Order: sequence, then C-alpha cells, then structure tokens
Amino acid sequence: MLEKKQQASRKPDSEISPWSLAGLGVQFAVALVLFGYAGQWVDRKFESAPWFLLLGVLGGAGGTFYLSYRRLTATQRSHRPPDTPSGGEQ
Repeated sequence: MLEKKQQASRKPDSEISPWSLAGLGVQFAVALVLFGYAGQWVDRKFESAPWFLLLGVLGGAGGTFYLSYRRLTATQRSHRPPDTPSGGEQ
C-alpha cells in the first residue's frame, strides 16, 4: 500500500521540477551585488569611478546569465524524452 502512494506521488520523468531551478534568481542577484560592490571598492581605491563598477556589474550579470543558461539547457536535455523515428519509419 505504501508503494502505491509513493508511485502515485512521483512525477513523470518528462516534467522539470521548479525546485531544481529555484535558486537561479537569488544567484543572479547575489552575483550582481557582490561584483558591483567589488567594482565600487576598486573604483574608490584607484579613483576611476564608475568604470570598475560598470565592469563588475556587467561581468557579474554576464557570467551569471551564462551559468544560468547552461544549467537550464542541461536540465532540459536531461528531461527530454528519447528520440522517436520521424516520418513513420519503424
């Protein structure tokens, strides 16, 4: 009986769990804040405002976007159903 409940509560493998991707927004925000703060610190150190701040924010956003894109495509690839023959061939 317990096995039937566990099997009924499981989702099919083709569905992507939103919890597996829940941290992407927080990761993006934290990267922007940290890289922005680091850029601002370097600007104050070398009196070069706002160049390192901009470089930090753009670098953090670009890097995090790239890593998020890779994670999303890997998740989609791992949940894709197996290829079926096209054109009715068997």
